[in-house]
Amino acid sequence: MFPSLVLLLRRVLLTRSVKILVGIPFLLVPTSLFCQQSDVITPTDPRTMQLLLERISQLEASQKQMSERLAQLEKAQPAGDPKPEARNEKLAVDQTGHTTEAAALLSPQSPSSKAISSDSKESAVADPERQDEMSEHMDVSKTLLNIRGFGDFGLYGGTQKGQTTSFSIGQINLFITSNLSERFKFLTELVFEVQQDNTFQAVPERVLLEWSLNDHFKLAAGRYHTGIGYYNTAYHHATWFQTATERPYMFEYEDEGGILPIHIVGLEASGQIPSGKLGLNYVAQVGNGRSRDPLVEPVQNYVDDNSRKAVNFALFARPDSIPGLQAGFSAYHDVLSTITSPRIDETIMDAYAVMIRSKFEWLNEALMIRHAPSGQHVFDTPAFYSQISERFGKYRPYLRYQYINASSQEPVLPQVGLRTGPSVGIRFDPTAFVALKLQYDHTLLRRQPGIDGQTCPQLQMCAPDALGMQVDFKF
Repeated sequence: MFPSLVLLLRRVLLTRSVKILVGIPFLLVPTSLFCQQSDVITPTDPRTMQLLLERISQLEASQKQMSERLAQLEKAQPAGDPKPEARNEKLAVDQTGHTTEAAALLSPQSPSSKAISSDSKESAVADPERQDEMSEHMDVSKTLLNIRGFGDFGLYGGTQKGQTTSFSIGQINLFITSNLSERFKFLTELVFEVQQDNTFQAVPERVLLEWSLNDHFKLAAGRYHTGIGYYNTAYHHATWFQTATERPYMFEYEDEGGILPIHIVGLEASGQIPSGKLGLNYVAQVGNGRSRDPLVEPVQNYVDDNSRKAVNFALFARPDSIPGLQAGFSAYHDVLSTITSPRIDETIMDAYAVMIRSKFEWLNEALMIRHAPSGQHVFDTPAFYSQISERFGKYRPYLRYQYINASSQEPVLPQVGLRTGPSVGIRFDPTAFVALKLQYDHTLLRRQPGIDGQTCPQLQMCAPDALGMQVDFKF
């Protein structure tokens, strides 16, 4: 009778799910032992059969619990949460002096793109004719554009005659990057800004293709910020990253009355110099100079008005012994042509020392602009600024003093004259995506030509007293 019961139990087990088949070995053990015994028949033990059935039920319950737990884990797993590359909130400054935005952008190899690649591979296996299409689709998924946005809005007023207090939309900056391969990267800043006639204009302020051999040599081509000094390469077109509402006057943009060639179109080589704990870096640039024709775009993006090229070389150190310190200098040379002189040699020398830490900031920078018209008097224009701030929780008060003094006979900068004075303000960050700024400027102006207060591109440039309130945000 016992063998018959075993056969009957086997039939019942075979009709159940495959998941409980793991319990069958426990049933086969007594069967094997029985077959190897003598012909003596052992009476059936109902208690043993009951224990075996209870063991099977326990195995079924255990398998069910494991399946439910696995389903819970799969639901709790994020569907496509890309991992941001570790960077702090501010734009880090790389060896070239250019800001590295990959920190704030999503990784191009997101789970969604991997899923697309997987689906493409399966379809290609099923249909060999789609292999070319699959390959092209995979290449596109590797070079997806990563976009981060920044903007500002403010209320400004000043005491200059003819000036009105106005709400103003600042720049809307779309910072776009793409990793084309392990060595090639693309970067651009597409900026939407308001002109003096209240119309919008879209300008690609930076367009840069970079090839990296290693940490010691990187080559870039396109339109980029000239490596003059520190501020121009540490802070680009989003006011979010800088403490104050405006850039120092000496680093104002060309199309807003600036005195320096802020942008350049050409080639750049940069990298680290083996120097141990001294942390030396170099930047070498060559490209189209700036135009001094007031009726044309100052940045010569397509055609240079002469065959001579502007060159710039910068060297800076970041010593390990003093965290946050960066000190360096740069030398820039170009040949300009103006209405009054066909040839003006332009040389710009800059030196700086800055301390940037999480709560403390101290920027110090000075430069000398030398213009030497052919066969005429040489004009030297000195300029400097110093800015200090410290953060207390969500508040960061700051103080800046700046100075520039250009001769009234200066052939390139006749409208500058003497401008000097302090700026005091405070920045408040209520969230990680919004910043509020309040700044007051007092400027001593001398030897100034007639100024139309309604068309002044920057209040601190032409108003004895100015007050600005600004909202910066990122998205």
